[in-house]
Amino acid sequence: MPSGLSLADWLARLEQLHPSTIELGLERVRRVWHALGLEPTFPILIVGGTNGKGSTCAYLEAILGAAGFRTGLYTSPHLLRYNERVRIAGRNAEDADLVSAFEAVEAARGDTSLTYFEFGTLGAMVQFIRAGIDVAILEVGLGGRLDAVNVFDADAAIVSSVDIDHIEYLGDTREAIGFEKSGIYRAGKPAICSDPVPPVSLIEHAHSIGARLRCVGQDFSVQREADQWSYRGVTTTWSGLPVPKMAGACQLRNAAGALAVLETLRARLPVSEMDIRQGLAAAQVPGRFQRIARAPDVILDVAHNPEAARALAATLREQSVSGRTLAVVGMLADKDATEVFAALAGEIDAWWVCMPDSPRARDATALAAILRPQVGNTPVYIEPDVNRALAEARSAAREDDRILVFGSFYTVASVLDHATTQQ
Repeated sequence: MPSGLSLADWLARLEQLHPSTIELGLERVRRVWHALGLEPTFPILIVGGTNGKGSTCAYLEAILGAAGFRTGLYTSPHLLRYNERVRIAGRNAEDADLVSAFEAVEAARGDTSLTYFEFGTLGAMVQFIRAGIDVAILEVGLGGRLDAVNVFDADAAIVSSVDIDHIEYLGDTREAIGFEKSGIYRAGKPAICSDPVPPVSLIEHAHSIGARLRCVGQDFSVQREADQWSYRGVTTTWSGLPVPKMAGACQLRNAAGALAVLETLRARLPVSEMDIRQGLAAAQVPGRFQRIARAPDVILDVAHNPEAARALAATLREQSVSGRTLAVVGMLADKDATEVFAALAGEIDAWWVCMPDSPRARDATALAAILRPQVGNTPVYIEPDVNRALAEARSAAREDDRILVFGSFYTVASVLDHATTQQ
C-alpha cells in the first residue's frame, strides 16, 4: 500500500484485504508476527467470553492504571471511532500511531492475506511495544482458540462467561463453545473462569494442559453487603469494596474475575486495596447500561444474545422506575432474536423495532414478526431508522418513563453518533 494514507484510507483498504470478514486460524497471523520480529517483554492478559469481556477488561485497565502501571488495552468492536480499540495508559490511540503500526504490519505481511481484525490485532501489539507499556490486556474477538489474539501467550487468561452465540463458527452447544473459549488458557499459567456454571469441556481442557484453573464459586467468590462487597480468593480477601460504577448484578462477577486475575499475578503486578477501590469506581464501558438522558431516562445497552438479554432484564428489575419501560431494538440477522425477546418481553411496555446500519442487519419488519408472538397485546411499532425510532419513543414517553435502546453495537453506535453530532 502506498505511504501517506490517512487512518480512514487504511481502514477502508483493510476491509478489502481478505475475502472474508472472519477467518479463524492462527497460521497466517503467526507468520506475519514472526516477520515483524518483535517480542513483547511485558505480561499479557487475555480476556475471552460470550459476555462480560469488555467490562472485565475495563476493570483490569482501571485498577492497574491506578496502581501506576502503563497499560495497553485492545478491545473490539468500536462504537464511534476505530481509535477506541487501542488504548495506551487509558487514552485512545492517535491516528498517526495507528497508521504507523499499520504500515509496519503491511511491510511485514508480504503476500499473506489478513482479515481486518487480524491486521488490527498485530497493529495494536506493535503500538504497545513501541509505547513501552508495562502490561497488555487483549480482548478476544470471537471464540478464543483460533482468534488472532491467541497468537500471543497469555500470562493469565480469563473466560468471563459461556453462552450460545456465533454458532456458525463456535458450535451450537455450551460444551462446544466452552472448549473454543478455553483455548486461551496456557500450561502452568493462571486460567480464570467467571461463569458460575462452567462447561465440562472448559474444565477438562484446562486440566489436560496443566493450567492453574480458578473458578468463581469454588476458588474465588463474591459477597454483596448492602452498598459494598467482598472478594474472597485463594490467598487474598478484599472487603468493603465499592460497588462498581457500571450497572448490573453481573458486574460484581465481572469485577471479581478481574480481581482473581490480579490475585494470581500479585508478584509481577502488585495492586493495593486503594488501587482496587479507585479502579472499581472509575471503570466504565460505553454502551453497557449507559444513561445518556433523563426525564425520561434514555439507556443504551449493546446486549445482543440471550445471556446478555437475561442479564439486562435482571438489571431493569433491579433498577426499577415508577413509569413504563419503552424499548427501541435493532438486531443483526445472525443473532437469536427469539431468545433475546423471551428474556425481555415481561420487562417492556411498548416496542419500537428498527434496523441498524449494517449489511448484516435483520429487516425491521422481519424482526417485528419474531417479536409480536412473544409480547401479546404489548404495542409494537416499526420505524427502520434507529434515531427516528428513538424520537418516536421519546414523543410517547412521560418524564417518569425510561427508554431502553439495545440489540446491537450498531444500534447503540447510531444513537451515540447522532447525539454527538447534535451537540
